[in-house]
Amino acid sequence: MPNSQPIEDVPPRLPGTEPPGLRALMTLAVGVVVVAALYLAQEVLIPITLAVLLSFVLAPLVELLRRLWLGRVLAVLLAVLLALGAILLVGGVIGTQVASLAAEAPRYALTIERKVEAVREATVGRLNAIAGRFLHSEAVEEPAAAPGPAQPEAPAAPRAAPAQPQQPGSGTTTSPLDLAQRILAPVLGPLGTTAIVLVVTVFMLLQREDLRDRIIRLVGATDLHRTTTALNDAARRLSRYFLAQLGINLLFGCIIGLGLFAIGVPSPLLWGILAALLRFVPYIGAPLAGALPVALAAAVDPGWSLALWTAVLFLVTEPLMGQVVEPMVYGHSTGLSPIAVIIAAIFWSWLWGPIGLILSTPLTLCLVVLGRHVEQLEFLDVMLGDEPALTPVQSFYQRLLAGDPDEALDQAELMLKEAPLSAYYDEVALPGLQLAARDVNRGVLPREQLRTIREAIQGLIEDLEEHPDIDPKAVKAAKAARAAGRGGQAAPEPPAAETAPAAWREEASVLCIAGRGPLDEAAAAMLAQLLRKHGFGTRVLSYQTVSRSRVRALETSGARMVCLTYLELGGSPAHLRHLLRRLRQRLPDRPVLVGLWPPGEAVLQDRPMQAALGADQVVSSLRAAVQGCLQAARQADGRQPDGRQPDVAKPAAPA
Repeated sequence: MPNSQPIEDVPPRLPGTEPPGLRALMTLAVGVVVVAALYLAQEVLIPITLAVLLSFVLAPLVELLRRLWLGRVLAVLLAVLLALGAILLVGGVIGTQVASLAAEAPRYALTIERKVEAVREATVGRLNAIAGRFLHSEAVEEPAAAPGPAQPEAPAAPRAAPAQPQQPGSGTTTSPLDLAQRILAPVLGPLGTTAIVLVVTVFMLLQREDLRDRIIRLVGATDLHRTTTALNDAARRLSRYFLAQLGINLLFGCIIGLGLFAIGVPSPLLWGILAALLRFVPYIGAPLAGALPVALAAAVDPGWSLALWTAVLFLVTEPLMGQVVEPMVYGHSTGLSPIAVIIAAIFWSWLWGPIGLILSTPLTLCLVVLGRHVEQLEFLDVMLGDEPALTPVQSFYQRLLAGDPDEALDQAELMLKEAPLSAYYDEVALPGLQLAARDVNRGVLPREQLRTIREAIQGLIEDLEEHPDIDPKAVKAAKAARAAGRGGQAAPEPPAAETAPAAWREEASVLCIAGRGPLDEAAAAMLAQLLRKHGFGTRVLSYQTVSRSRVRALETSGARMVCLTYLELGGSPAHLRHLLRRLRQRLPDRPVLVGLWPPGEAVLQDRPMQAALGADQVVSSLRAAVQGCLQAARQADGRQPDGRQPDVAKPAAPA
């Protein structure tokens, strides 16, 4: 590891970018081919996809029927017949409701035109009238112009000749075959698709175990554990999502249908069914389902009260279902990020039309499950899943690189609600600083960014000065116990941080000396802050302060202990051994603690190497460093602060 040097001397060597390799181009080509195949083969893939999803919905029903001592074939046929009956019932209801609305469409259109005209007159018309008054005020004051000579009347248009009645046999006639084709053509397509879906569903339910084994043999015969876990996770997630969402959407449709019936909107059963179906599309399904009933209510009622009540019904019911019912049933999310849901709805709608809009969420959920278990498809989980894209350590370092300590502070305060300050420093801040130190050693971190990181971390430490190093969970538990024991026996007091003896509270009682790394001083500042919260008087020193040329000028009055901090030791600890020797000469009989924050350092596992260093304690976390200082203070408590050797532990095992 290079010696510590000024920021200006850090070489900003940035690696050059490489063109995309053949593998990346092949992946892009495969993606384009897959999308094209999905679009061109949609007439085949849509029924198969619907059958797969319907089999996930019917699988629990088949298992229930089999528990009732029905055979597999009979249970599958009965479940599919029930599904077919439900589909036919819903289709028949929708058809009759649409037919009744179509008969009243002219009257509704006339009401809408009158309301639009009234709104236009109340807004645009009034503005035009006001503008006309100001623009033509002078023209209004002038006398009316004299009437001019009369214009000659235009000649009347010639009258059209009366239509001749069509002679029998002179025109074409519609045959019964043409009439039947005209009536049945729009129906044959959906009926054929429904038949294909039901047939494929029957065979998938009958051969479910065989299909599972074939998929395992095809994609994961060499890793049965991972493949089985992926299949079970996919089946569990999809079944849970569909059953829970189906129940919630049916409840939503019933509430909407009953509410519209009570309000007086025509065809409430139709709008309840559409609301239940469209709500399978998160975020945008409910607004789409509410737009049509609101428009119909405005067309039915000459006033606006019916439309307002309809809008209120949707505005109240949808948040209630989304924020109260859904978290109680299956949690706060489906495993997809909100932006992924919107993009998936747009993509699948463009690819497969309205069916793609309804299937967008379950199809995208399948892709996320694949990305979670297949290494080559991990990018799908990263792009579409709801898990954080960056770990807390990576996010911390990224915020420091961006010079945004405020977002890093928000992250810290969020974690400090569940963990003490020392845990945040050990689990997030120190590993983030280690990432920065490695980038400095590799020469990829410019000096300007290194300066930005130093300033940001110093500001973050100052902002966290008011947070105590106490476990918030213990404080909450003590407060709850205290509140529960008010009427009876005394409850325990909230825990407080263990503090140092009075003699160790003087300024500079503990010297926190940074290593020679570019960010070791930030780690020393964190340790000093934690020690202050436990009552120690501290002082932070840079590596240059204890160099060979300046160590003799080091102010040591009042110093009772020395703590060294290293983010990276860099292999051989020879320079650390020489530094400890200089400190022993300058501060004899003072306990020395060495903090090596990277847990993989060899010295943390090698007892002889620790003994050769000459340190009294070697730790690998800030929490252990604080406990080591408290232990040394307790052992030295009661002695005269004259520099005599306190009875501290000899080189200890790493904490």
